Amino acid sequence: MTPDINPVSKPDFMPVEELRALQLAKLQKLIPYEYEHVALFRRRCDEKGVKPRDLVTLKDLAKFPFMKKTDLRDEYPYGLTAAPMREINRFHCSSGTTGKPICIPQTKGDLEVWTDGAARCLAMYGITADDIVQVSYGYGLFTGGLGAHQGAERLGCAVLPTGAGNTEKQIMLMKDLNVTVICCTPSYFLHLATVAEKMGVDFRRDTKLKHGVFGAEPWTDEIRAKIEQISGITAHDIYGLTEISGPGVAGNCAFCHGMHIWEDHFYPEIIDPDTLEVLPDGEEGELVFTTLDRFGTPMVRYRTRDLTRLQLGQCKCGRTMRVMDRVHARSDDMLIIHGVNVFPSQIEACLMKVPEIAPHYMIELSSTDTMDLFELKVEVTAETFSDSVSAMEAVRKRVAASIKEIVGLSPKIYLVAPGTLPRSQGKIKRVIDNRKK
Repeated sequence: MTPDINPVSKPDFMPVEELRALQLAKLQKLIPYEYEHVALFRRRCDEKGVKPRDLVTLKDLAKFPFMKKTDLRDEYPYGLTAAPMREINRFHCSSGTTGKPICIPQTKGDLEVWTDGAARCLAMYGITADDIVQVSYGYGLFTGGLGAHQGAERLGCAVLPTGAGNTEKQIMLMKDLNVTVICCTPSYFLHLATVAEKMGVDFRRDTKLKHGVFGAEPWTDEIRAKIEQISGITAHDIYGLTEISGPGVAGNCAFCHGMHIWEDHFYPEIIDPDTLEVLPDGEEGELVFTTLDRFGTPMVRYRTRDLTRLQLGQCKCGRTMRVMDRVHARSDDMLIIHGVNVFPSQIEACLMKVPEIAPHYMIELSSTDTMDLFELKVEVTAETFSDSVSAMEAVRKRVAASIKEIVGLSPKIYLVAPGTLPRSQGKIKRVIDNRKK
C-alpha cells in the first residue's frame, strides 16, 4: 500500500537503490570540494595516501580520515570553513564550556537543508499547519530554538517563540493561546510540569497540548513514560547536533523504537570507538556522520561520540531512511567509577523503577588519595518526603538495590525534598566530577 505522502515528507520514501545512488553522487561532489577548500582535511588525506578520486563506492568512504570536535576548536573560527564569507548567512556556536567554542558558519543552502530536516521530523510526528507550536528551546547561538522554529514555519504552523525561562509566563501563554505542540529539552518539560502543578494547572485538563518534541539531551524510556503520564501528550524524539545540523537530523515515526535518519542529507556510519573500524548495521558503536549537502562548514566522517546502532530491515511505516536506536549514552559521557563503566542514563533508568522518586537527580564524584567517592542526590515526591523516617529509609534501600543490581555499584544515596536540586532551562547538568585528575 502506498503511504499518503505530503510534499514535505516525500523524500522519506525514496527507493533504496535511488537513495544509495544519490548518496554516492553527493559524496563524489563533497569530497573533492572539502579536499580543495579545507587544508586540514587535505593534509590528513595526503597523510593517509587517499585522494578524492578513490571514492568509487559508498564503502570507499571508510578510506577517508575522521573529523572530531577538537578539530573545530583547534581550527576556530574559520579553519574548517569551506565557503567564501560572502556566501555565509549565519553562525551557530557551542557553549564553549570546555575551552574555545566550536563555530559553524552556514550558507543559505545549509540553512535550507536544516529547515527541511526539521520540517520532515515534525510532519512525521503528525504536526500540521493547524498546530500552534511553542518553542521553549534556547534561541541564539544554540541551534535548538531556531531549528524547531524554522521547521514549524516551513510546515505552516503558528509559532510561539518563548525560548527558555520565564516559566510561569510560558504556562500562561500555553493555556491562553491553545498551544498544541511544545518543543524543549525533556528536563525543561519536567520543570514546566512542576511549576504548572504549583500554579494549579493540569496539562491534561487546562491545555490543548498534544505533542512534545524533545531533544538536546539523552533521555530514557522511563522519562518518556513519565512525561506522557503527567501530561497526556505524545512524546517525540528529535536528534541533531551543532556540528552536523541543528534538530532535524533524525526523528521517530509512530512505528519505530528509534529515529529515522534523513539519509539524503546526512550519511551515517557506525564505528568501533576503539578500533575505528566500520561496523555493519545491527551492531552498536559510535555514530559518525558525513554532511552531504552542507558547504559552509562541511563535515566528513564526523565522530559524534553518540553510542547507538543502525537497525536492520525497513520500518513498517514505509520510510526507506534507516533507523538509529535512540542515543542512550555518549562515549565521552562515560564515567569510570571503581573500574566500572557507568553512564548517567543507566542511573536514571534505575531511579525511575522506584515510584516514590521524582525525575531529578545529581551525581557527585570526588576522590581521596586511594579511592573514588560516589554520591547520589535524588529528589523524592512530595508525598514521600512527608512520610516517616522509616518510609524514607525503605525508599532509599530500594534505590540502592536497583543501582546495585543494574550498575554493580553502591553509591552513598541522599533523598532530598522536591525542588531541592538545581533545574536547567537548557541542557541539564547531571554530573559533578571533582575527582583528582
